[in-house]
Amino acid sequence: MKKQFLLFLLAIMLSGVCLSADSGDTPIDSLMRHLDEVIAARPAYLRQKETRLQGLHSRYDSAVDDDSRFKVLGELFDEYHPFNTDSAYHISLRQEAVARRIGDPALVANARLHRANVLSSTGMYRETLEIIDSLPKEDIPPYLKPYYYHTARTVYGLLADYAAFPAEKVRYRIVTEQYRDSLLAINQPGTLGYAVTSADKHNVNGEPWKAIRELNDFISSENLTEHEMAICAWTLSESYGMTGDFASQKRYLILSAISDMKASVREYVSLRQLALLLYKEGDLDRAYQFLTIAVDDAAKSNARQRIIELNASYPMINSIYIEKVHKQHTALLKTIVIIAVLLLVLVVLMLLMRKQMARIARARREVEEANGELNRLNDELLSSNGKLAEAYNAIAEISEMKEAYIGRYMDQCVAYIEKLDSYRKSIGKLVSLGKSDDLKALVKSSTMIDQELKAFYDQFDKTFLSLFPTFVDDLNSLLMPEEAIIPRREGSLTAEQRIFALIRLGISDSDKIARFLRYSLTTIYNYRTKVRNKARGDRNLLESEILKIGRGTSG
Repeated sequence: MKKQFLLFLLAIMLSGVCLSADSGDTPIDSLMRHLDEVIAARPAYLRQKETRLQGLHSRYDSAVDDDSRFKVLGELFDEYHPFNTDSAYHISLRQEAVARRIGDPALVANARLHRANVLSSTGMYRETLEIIDSLPKEDIPPYLKPYYYHTARTVYGLLADYAAFPAEKVRYRIVTEQYRDSLLAINQPGTLGYAVTSADKHNVNGEPWKAIRELNDFISSENLTEHEMAICAWTLSESYGMTGDFASQKRYLILSAISDMKASVREYVSLRQLALLLYKEGDLDRAYQFLTIAVDDAAKSNARQRIIELNASYPMINSIYIEKVHKQHTALLKTIVIIAVLLLVLVVLMLLMRKQMARIARARREVEEANGELNRLNDELLSSNGKLAEAYNAIAEISEMKEAYIGRYMDQCVAYIEKLDSYRKSIGKLVSLGKSDDLKALVKSSTMIDQELKAFYDQFDKTFLSLFPTFVDDLNSLLMPEEAIIPRREGSLTAEQRIFALIRLGISDSDKIARFLRYSLTTIYNYRTKVRNKARGDRNLLESEILKIGRGTSG
């Protein structure tokens, strides 16, 4: 009975934990886990990005002529544009200066279009249009025409999106359509540029199924760069969203976000849109995480256009944060209530035990008094045969009382012993033998508490491992191979593993863990430090990685 009760209490404590669903992953679940892995690996992708940038800067420094410098500056612009708009802007100015030294109007136009693109992404639409309108059409060679029309279409599309008045919105949309048609006219059919532009037109015209047909062949191509994959997947997500196929929309948003993260860009929309979709689905943890990343990247890239879009989502971000805090407070309150209930149960058990021991002591005293009375009656019997019958009757009466009294208390003792475990059986045995000294020593000992704690921890281990059956292996996978922690027996946890099991359940405060496990605060700190020092990767990320154990398939 007691084990079942403790198991019930533990189940209540764990009720707020999101359980892993082992019924099988969907393709979306697998993609989402892959995105989580890619996001976790962002520092490595950023280092690769920095290495590429350093290499390009070194090539520029070692360039022997302006033609080589112009080419390297173009590559630097391509790397910086979706990464840091300030750097991209200065690169475009340097490139224009080099182009003017070369004296090639086409190269000057190329550099100015770079600058126009940067200005457009920072919300400086008037300056962007000034550059576009200032470019002599005769200075724009055929190979730059797509770039020219793309830049013009982009800025007029943004003006249409943010126009304050309906008439202005309509006017800008007409111009946007004109530039989109011009872009389609000069792009080669069968190319990705043509397909993306055509798909965009289909979406605007309310024909998303045509856009989907247009892009399906390209999305499966192995020849796409990460940037191209991101654009293609993003456009497809828009198309599927318009059709109401939100599962496919989510899939392509994930694919686009993965490509953005791998390409180490900071100016993007896919992760923000994915966060909004996840928020609607109730996945608050990921929604908050993705929005935070998007806001941080937009700020680092100084992409004011994305910052404006993200600021519009701030109320939702705040809502997510409040909900997370509320959930944490609720979980903490549940834990406090459970601990209070357990303490109350222990106090009640101790009071019941003391009450029962008092009853047993009284019964023993009454038995001793009855024995004394029997001895007195026996003495009277030896002195007077005349009182034999009376003494016999008195003795019989007293014996009947003794038996009845003892029987009554024995029945109570038996009922009590049946409800207690081996500890109570030991008490009953000592009482029956009259070993009062041993009984007192046993009552004063902490054996019962120790046994109950051991049973509680055993049930905790069994319950926890039933909820997270791969926890031991998952924890060891985060540690260096030679530092794996092996339990003493199957179905149990070591002290170190139990500490990190509590951390997985959301109990990270060392003081609370120490009270739960009845260890000193110093012991808990030493155990946590010891295990962190065994970490395979960054020791400071170990506990955050442990919190992910069992989320890949959570609902």
